[in-house]
Amino acid sequence: MVDVRNGTLIDNAVVLISGERITAAGSKLAIPAGAQVIDLGDKTLLPGLIDAHTHLTNDPQDAGYGIVAKSIPRVTLTGARNARVTLQAGFTTVRDVGADGYADIGLRDAINDGDVPGPRILASGPPLGITGGHCDDTLHAPEYKAVSLGVADGVAEALKVTRRNIKYGADVIKICATGGVLSFGDDPRASQYTLDELKAIIGDAHRLGRKAAAHAHGGDGIKLSVLAGIDSIEHGSYIDDEGIKLMKEHRTYLVPTLYLGDWLIENADAIKLPKPLLEKAKVVLPAARANIGKAIKAGVPIAFGTDAAVYPHGLNAREFSVLVKLGMTPAQAIRTATVNGADLLGWSDKIGSIEAGKYADLIAVDGQPLKDVKTLEQVQWVMKGGAVVK
Repeated sequence: MVDVRNGTLIDNAVVLISGERITAAGSKLAIPAGAQVIDLGDKTLLPGLIDAHTHLTNDPQDAGYGIVAKSIPRVTLTGARNARVTLQAGFTTVRDVGADGYADIGLRDAINDGDVPGPRILASGPPLGITGGHCDDTLHAPEYKAVSLGVADGVAEALKVTRRNIKYGADVIKICATGGVLSFGDDPRASQYTLDELKAIIGDAHRLGRKAAAHAHGGDGIKLSVLAGIDSIEHGSYIDDEGIKLMKEHRTYLVPTLYLGDWLIENADAIKLPKPLLEKAKVVLPAARANIGKAIKAGVPIAFGTDAAVYPHGLNAREFSVLVKLGMTPAQAIRTATVNGADLLGWSDKIGSIEAGKYADLIAVDGQPLKDVKTLEQVQWVMKGGAVVK
């Protein structure tokens, strides 16, 4: 069993579970009489993994114009399929940061009600963004008057949309603070919300008991978001030395999403990725690795995230190898998807480690993930809330 806090192995591990929760965990614990025993042999046990950046209701082929013909009911059903695949891959909790309508919130509730299998979900609903920005619909000609549900310009509109998302069940507020890669007509390095707008959104989210996450590639957008009190920066592709300093000072989490660059560029033709988006990807995504490598080495807090939907759900664990290539030890990479992820989500008392009182969310793999993180790409056994699901 992996002690994720210390990055060590516990031999002859025993985990005692009652209902959904762990009651004890350690080496050579006495097994109560009459207990049901699950013997995992020589497999290595870990806490269920946490992906802090998914889009369960979308698939890779939705990039560009692929999403236009899909209704909210259709993408919700896509989400049900992807939720099952994600859980089977060993990710027992995800933070879903952007969906069409409130599909992710409906999916979360269906999973919680036991209607469909899937991970625990913290859902954002439609992300907030400016008119013509990364989180607006820029696919249609003007006469179609297409506007994304999360579009909000100015402080008053931004507050209204933040409150509306919370009204309909958002666990977290997602903000598009800069341009993006998979959006037409914007520059990933350009900031899109002003400091006053960001302060209003983030302040209101915090006042109402929600955390906030900012999609931010560009350096200025990263710094503005951190100064406004954001809880996490998503992507962080062009983070600079000043941004690194600010994030360390504010203890702001960075959620890099790096493996997607490899997959997206390699599979661009297969998913019919529009050429303007591919050209942006070829510039932004390699730059991200160099800049985020500096952030990792400097000690910026990192939580694991994938942007799954840009590449297929279920391949989430491929992100671990990229983190290791950028300088993390396997133990550090595993912590990003366990204790760090739990801390970012505000669920350290519920998930992220194998300890008494926490949910019995567990996975098992062959081999030794503290030596080779690729073992996490082949999860052999999954338990969520005390129930074996794989």
